[in-house]
Amino acid sequence: MTILRLRIVLFLAAIVPARIAAAQTAAPAAAPDLSKTPAAVLMWSQSQKEAGFPKMDSIFPSQHVVPHGSKVHALPAGKPLAAFAAGGEKVAMLDEFVASQKMAGLLVLQDGKIRLERYALGHSPSGRWASFSVAKSVTSTLVGAAIKDGYIKSLDEPLTRYIKQLQGSAYDGVTVRQLLTMTSGVKWNEDYADPRSDIAQLYAVTPDPGVDLTVSYVRKLPREAEPGTKWVYKTAETNLIGVLVMEATGKKLADYLAEKIWKPYGMERDAAWMIDPIGHEQGGCCLQVSLRDYARIGQFILEGAKVRGTSIVPDGWLEAATHKQADIGASGSGYGYQWWTNDDGTFAARGIFGQMIYIDAKRKLVVAINSAWPVATGRAQAQARSALLAAIVAAVDAEAAAAR
Repeated sequence: MTILRLRIVLFLAAIVPARIAAAQTAAPAAAPDLSKTPAAVLMWSQSQKEAGFPKMDSIFPSQHVVPHGSKVHALPAGKPLAAFAAGGEKVAMLDEFVASQKMAGLLVLQDGKIRLERYALGHSPSGRWASFSVAKSVTSTLVGAAIKDGYIKSLDEPLTRYIKQLQGSAYDGVTVRQLLTMTSGVKWNEDYADPRSDIAQLYAVTPDPGVDLTVSYVRKLPREAEPGTKWVYKTAETNLIGVLVMEATGKKLADYLAEKIWKPYGMERDAAWMIDPIGHEQGGCCLQVSLRDYARIGQFILEGAKVRGTSIVPDGWLEAATHKQADIGASGSGYGYQWWTNDDGTFAARGIFGQMIYIDAKRKLVVAINSAWPVATGRAQAQARSALLAAIVAAVDAEAAAAR
């Protein structure tokens, strides 16, 4: 070996291990800063959640107002649900649920009458609370209204006929129906605990100039399955449903909601709906609504989505929307048109951190819940909520049996 080659070998022997070690110990890339975006709520502390969920419209002031009308749909007082009233056998259970699940509000309607109403965390009948994904079920109902109004021809039309900026993307060939059932086949990550997930990045990246925030983001995503073959939960796709309704009707989503439901059905308070940089409401999230108006949404659906005796959606819409259209891999459950469905006929609108509107048509029952769960989603929290719902149903059934 020549002296030159020997020097090269000695140099490499000295430098390469050091470079490899440096690469192995290098810190991972920093997580994106979400602190100034709506995605920041995913990382809020418990105290921030409890203080922020009733004030989202002031923390993120880019909102459109959904005005209420001149006549309020009454929610008269009914007979108190005895099991949960003072001295009842389920009072301790409810107290424990309120404390452990960070519940802010609970309202039980039966046959349109208030049978149980409870507030905590400073919430009250005059306050509003963040909907998170409960908004999805409202947005999907507006698709039904737009079909009945003639703005959308069919659920089997291609989405790109209405949202032309998605042409040439993975959404080519996806139908309105597949969007409603979250079976587009487009790849998406909805991990709320991961700041690099799509749901976090959606609100962190800068959209293309003049393009809807969600359209800008999702038109760059790849396809992972053929449309209609795989269910994946995607908030972005309900945002697209909102864009669909806006493009088809030529109206703001907030205005169409006010026109079709909020004013004529008789909601008690104005709602607020978060918008993106070009003024589009986020159809998959972020309504700010009072607890009683959440209950009214459930009652409206329970009554067949009727205003002055006529349904705002086509015949058969609610039957399809609130029953399983997509298999989600959970026994006894499924997904309809943006409603979570159960094989026993009950269904619900659900949002992260414990928001829910639960509807049991057989018992004429609506349960609205506002919460500030410590986690966005959690098995223990979901089981506790299911146990409370089961106790409410059992109490209603026991009273009905005693009355016979």
